[in-house]
Amino acid sequence: MASMETAVRPSEARLRLLATASRIFYAEGIHSVGVDRIVAEAKVTRATFYRHFPGKEDLVLAYLRAADQAIRGQVETAAAGLPAADAVRAVAASIADGIRSPGFRGCAFLNAVAEYPDPGHPVHRAVLDHRQWFLETINALMARIEEASAEPAAQHFVMLRDGAMAAGCLFDPALICGTFLRGVDGLVGTHGARRPS
Repeated sequence: MASMETAVRPSEARLRLLATASRIFYAEGIHSVGVDRIVAEAKVTRATFYRHFPGKEDLVLAYLRAADQAIRGQVETAAAGLPAADAVRAVAASIADGIRSPGFRGCAFLNAVAEYPDPGHPVHRAVLDHRQWFLETINALMARIEEASAEPAAQHFVMLRDGAMAAGCLFDPALICGTFLRGVDGLVGTHGARRPS
């Protein structure tokens, strides 16, 4: 009898398709890349592509799910075992590391939503779902620092992050990250100072 892990493991072809599409979508955009190119670079047949993804939109959604899972893991790892204020700073530091990494081209989710502006489109909804999770995660950390005004502090963090992600691929990433990290440090300090004496 096959183990559960074997039964649910994606095929090598699916993994290659997803890895290829993720690399190209992130580097060049989603609409500009056709299925034929992904099939060719992943070294699979069109039939194999359609066996794993009924259409390009399904591949785009799989790309965003994979990006979502990677970011969730990044945030969990960064914040693990730390007091809330340090966890917020650690999440910010992990974001800054991403901005400084080679090939950085902004936030995959902000890039995707720019190509799918219709709020009813499944890709747009996937972006909003990811962003809602991220906001709730930061909100929970801010509430652990100080319950009062946790939500506005979390919204402020997300806006700082969005600005850093957008500017990080346009300007000197080191300067952008320095500004972002100072902003987050100030936000955490101000939010923590709201604690009743």
